[in-house]
Amino acid sequence: MKSIKTSTPEFKQFALDDRLLKVLDSIGFKECTPIQGECLPLILDGHDIAGQAQTGTGKTAAFLLSTFHFLLNKPAGTDGDLRALIVAPTRELAIQIHKDAETFNKYCGLKLSLVYGGIDYEKQRAQLANGVDILIGTPGRLIDYFKQGVYKLKNIEIVVLDEADRMFDLGFITDIRYLLRRMPKPEKRLNMLFSATLSHRVLELAYEHMNSPTLVKINPDQVTADKVTQVLYHVANDEKIPLLLGLLKKIVPHRTIIFVNTKRVAEKVWSYLEGNSIKSAILSGDVPQKKRQRLFNEFSNGELAALVATDLAARGLHIPDVSHVFNYDLPQNSEDYVHRIGRTARAGASGDAVSFGCEDYIYSLMDIEAYIGYQIPTAQITEDLLLIPEAPVKRKHHEQTHSKHKKKAGRRRPQKNSNKPSANRT
Repeated sequence: MKSIKTSTPEFKQFALDDRLLKVLDSIGFKECTPIQGECLPLILDGHDIAGQAQTGTGKTAAFLLSTFHFLLNKPAGTDGDLRALIVAPTRELAIQIHKDAETFNKYCGLKLSLVYGGIDYEKQRAQLANGVDILIGTPGRLIDYFKQGVYKLKNIEIVVLDEADRMFDLGFITDIRYLLRRMPKPEKRLNMLFSATLSHRVLELAYEHMNSPTLVKINPDQVTADKVTQVLYHVANDEKIPLLLGLLKKIVPHRTIIFVNTKRVAEKVWSYLEGNSIKSAILSGDVPQKKRQRLFNEFSNGELAALVATDLAARGLHIPDVSHVFNYDLPQNSEDYVHRIGRTARAGASGDAVSFGCEDYIYSLMDIEAYIGYQIPTAQITEDLLLIPEAPVKRKHHEQTHSKHKKKAGRRRPQKNSNKPSANRT
């Protein structure tokens, strides 16, 4: 492997397919991010890539543009087999990649398919069985359908592994190797691997299953995004809720993610937010997939001002215009700090990350600062920042009341002066 320097050219400088340039122009993408500027010319020349860059720097667009260009400029086989496979570690990331792929496919006419666990088993299976050019999915569901013979890997031309380090963290690496070993040899396909960190185990995977990949590292010594303004408050446990509410009142953020370490604390924070007229929702591991996607949509379009989340939401999500991230609880894993605050300041934007160093989790601070390579700036807690909270909302009561209102709103009122019989009459 070799490492290369960075640059930020414009997309039009590359020999991308005209249909892709048309899409890029329509969505206002002009200049490449550093990871895109380095990867695109190499991939377009047929080189395998092992890329490392901070979260939110445009890795998805880099591998999607390359994949689309390659497929558009090479005739498809006659048997309709799958041509490209993109593997993501989480459902949320797979969904986001598919959403971005649909944008780039506007003028291309390629067949896309998305598969992931927890929902729509037969629907996804039927869609995949109808034939697909680019398949995006999570390891478990991909292997399930492959073993059933719903799709084949023998003619794969392109494979992308996104967030490879997360694949290891979640225990998916055996599944990944299972899929890779059933594809054509590495030199007969184009291989792309992207990861927030290129650890020894990730590089070992690249050496084994890729064809002499070029190593692309973007700002490897800069762990956190440079446009995130970070601040830390040393706070007593009983001051955390008053400080959170006081800061939210002072800064009036339009879209905020509040990270906690446990579901129990998530329930507590949510109840105080709702009790103090801040519309919010909880995102944790036990939230069903359909509800999870509904919450993402409501948060993204502004219906929810805040999302209280465990680390499920820290990786692989692109929610536009997140203005603030709060670490209500400091994470116990240093890397999670980076991934949490990476939810803001995405794609060149700026954002704020506010952390609470409380009695329970302050011991994590030393490891976090050692990992990021500097001390997080601190701020003093003044009396005006400690808001006396209104009483918290009880979750069960709130949901029951909300449900009743929805049912009531959905009823049809009988029309006045109507001679038609009521639908309720027998």
